[in-house]
Amino acid sequence: MKIEQIYTKCLAQGAYYIESEGEVAVIDPLRETFPYIDRAKTDGARVKYIFETHFHADFVSGHVDLSKSTGAQIVFGPNANPSFEFISAKDSEVFHVGELTITVIHTPGHTMESTCYLLKDSENKQLALFTGDTLFIGDVGRPDLAQKSANMTREDLAGILFDSLRTRILPLDDNLIVYPGHGAGSACGKNMSKETYSTLGEQKKNNYAFNPALGKEDFVNELIDGLLPPPSYFGMNVALNKSGYDNIDEVIERGLTPLKLETFKKLSGNNDILVLDTRKAMVFSEGHIPGSLFVGLEGQFAPWVGAIIPDIRQKLILVAPAGKEEETVRRLARVGYDQVMGYLEGGFQTWSTNNEKLDSVERITVDDLLQLDLPTSTIVDVRKPGEYEASHINKAFSLPLDFIQDNITEYPKEPLILHCAGGYRSMIAASILKKNDIHKIKDLIGGFNAIPANSEITSTFVCPSGK
Repeated sequence: MKIEQIYTKCLAQGAYYIESEGEVAVIDPLRETFPYIDRAKTDGARVKYIFETHFHADFVSGHVDLSKSTGAQIVFGPNANPSFEFISAKDSEVFHVGELTITVIHTPGHTMESTCYLLKDSENKQLALFTGDTLFIGDVGRPDLAQKSANMTREDLAGILFDSLRTRILPLDDNLIVYPGHGAGSACGKNMSKETYSTLGEQKKNNYAFNPALGKEDFVNELIDGLLPPPSYFGMNVALNKSGYDNIDEVIERGLTPLKLETFKKLSGNNDILVLDTRKAMVFSEGHIPGSLFVGLEGQFAPWVGAIIPDIRQKLILVAPAGKEEETVRRLARVGYDQVMGYLEGGFQTWSTNNEKLDSVERITVDDLLQLDLPTSTIVDVRKPGEYEASHINKAFSLPLDFIQDNITEYPKEPLILHCAGGYRSMIAASILKKNDIHKIKDLIGGFNAIPANSEITSTFVCPSGK
C-alpha cells in the first residue's frame, strides 16, 4: 500500500496517489499527467480511478488527459455535470482499489458537488480522509464560488457547509489523517495552515469549524467575514474542468516557439497581445520592455497571473529567464492560460543588446524612506486588507494588488512609493501602473518586512479580526 501527497507550492495544491495490489487511484490531479503515470509504471501498477473532489476553480485538473492516457475512469460525487464520460458516484458508494476501499462522502457547501473520500484498509479501518476544499488544516473552503451555478447566496452555501462538516465529517475517527486540497497561500480559503496534513482529532480540537460552542449562524458569519472576492479567472477554470481542454503537451509545444526580435516586436505592438516578464523582481526593476507586465516565477506565479490577467484566453508572449521557458509555459497552463504564442529568443538580453527602448523601476531602501519628506510622496500599500489592518506605514494608502485592475483610477497622484511584504507583489503593481502610464513610482526594497519592528513610522500591531 502506498499513499503519496504530491504538493505543488506555487498553487498550494495537494494531489494524491494511492496504490494497492497493482491498482492506483489519483485524487485531484494537476494538469500534467506524467507524475502519476510515471509513478504507476515504477510500481508496476495501472491507474484505475481518478477521483475529483469538485470542479476546481484555481487550477485546471489533469483528469481528462489522465483518463485518455491510462483508461482510468473519472469519478465525481453527486450533482456533478461534466460534458465528458464519468462515473456519477452516489453518496456512501464504495470503490475498490486493490485491498483498499474508498467511500464517497457527499459534503456540499464549498460547491454543491463537493465530495470527500474516505480511505479504509482491508479490515475496514479508517486510514485517511481526502477533503478537497471542504476542510483545510485550520480552515474550511470558501462558500462563494458556486453561488451562480447553485442559484444560492454565499450565506446559504456556508450553512450547507456547516451541516456537511458537523454531520458527515465530525463523526469520523479521530486518528484518520486529513489530506486537504490546499494549504496556506491558496485563495480557496482565508486562513489555512502551512501544514499540508493533520489528524481529524487535531482539527476537531483546533479548527474553529468544529467548535461545539459555534452555532450555524455564528459559523456563517465567521466564514464570510473578511472574505475577499475570488480572482476573476476562477470561473473560467471551472468551465474548463467541466468541459475539457487542449492536451497539455500541445499547449507546451505551441508556447515554446522561439521568436526572433523583429517578430517579437511586431507581436508586442498588437494591442491584443500582452508581454509577460517572468524574471526576478530585482532584475525586472533594473530594465524591462516598456509596457510589459511582471509576474516572477520565484513567487506564487500562477495565482498572481490569474489575479491580474482576468481572461485566460489572453494571448501572451514571454520574456523568461534563460532555461525557464518551458517551466513558464507549463505553470501558465496549470491555470488555463494556454494562449502563449512564444518567447523572445535569447531573452531580455536580445532586447537590450539591440539598443531597443528600455524602462525601469527605481527602488529605495528603508533608510531612504526615512529621509524623505513624505508629504511630497504618497505611500501605497498593495498587501491584502488584513495585512494592512494588522500594521502599516502611517498615512499609507491601502490599495491591494488583488484588485488593482479595477481600482486603477483610485490611485493617488504621483509620485508614489509602493510596497508589499517583501517586494514581489509591489513589483507586479509597479508594472501594471507603468502600463497604465503612471511612471513616477518607487519600490521599497524588502517591503514592509524590512522596516524594523516597533518603528515610529508604523502603526501598532493589531491581530486581524481580534484573533
